[in-house]
Amino acid sequence: MYKVFVNDKPIIFTTSIKNEEDYPVYIYKNTIIEELIYKLKVGKLSSVYIYSNNLTEDWLDFKVKFKVITAAGGLVLNENKKILFIYRGNKWDLPKGRVEEGEGLEEAAVREVEEECGIEKLTIQQKLLVTYHLFMQQNEYRLKETHWYLMYSNYKGSLTPQLEEGITKAVFKDKKVRNKALQNTFANIKMVYESYLKTVIDDTMS
Repeated sequence: MYKVFVNDKPIIFTTSIKNEEDYPVYIYKNTIIEELIYKLKVGKLSSVYIYSNNLTEDWLDFKVKFKVITAAGGLVLNENKKILFIYRGNKWDLPKGRVEEGEGLEEAAVREVEEECGIEKLTIQQKLLVTYHLFMQQNEYRLKETHWYLMYSNYKGSLTPQLEEGITKAVFKDKKVRNKALQNTFANIKMVYESYLKTVIDDTMS
């Protein structure tokens, strides 16, 4: 299964005939993707399933319709299991950014977290997942593919939000406070957090 967000509204690519959410179902081969995206953008649809009998082939066919922007970022834990959030554009977010030419995904993820938060001593624990969303640039939709990593840092210095990138806060949040932040974030960030929770054996101290 693949999930692509258009303004936080999901297009779900699947080979399953189950439709537990009762979303409208389209068959990929019979679907004009541009029309579907438009309907999601203007609110005529809130979410859709796209059924495929060859998910690998159809997903690749979907991706070649757009310029793909590769990005990387991290869900960072400190020694108290607090999670590092940034605040940008009136939303809570996780640090991430574009992968530069010749740069590896893990290298880019660490660099972006460091730059956006002013943090040090980052280590990658494992890869969490890849998220996808469509956004407009130069009057065309681009597909942003973001690779997310679970990271750890015991850095105890002050955090410095990257103001030139529109980030006004960088702060570690405990479980109670971050649940409130997750009510004001993006759908793909919620996916990253849910992926993190699957890695946690005991989250009672977070």
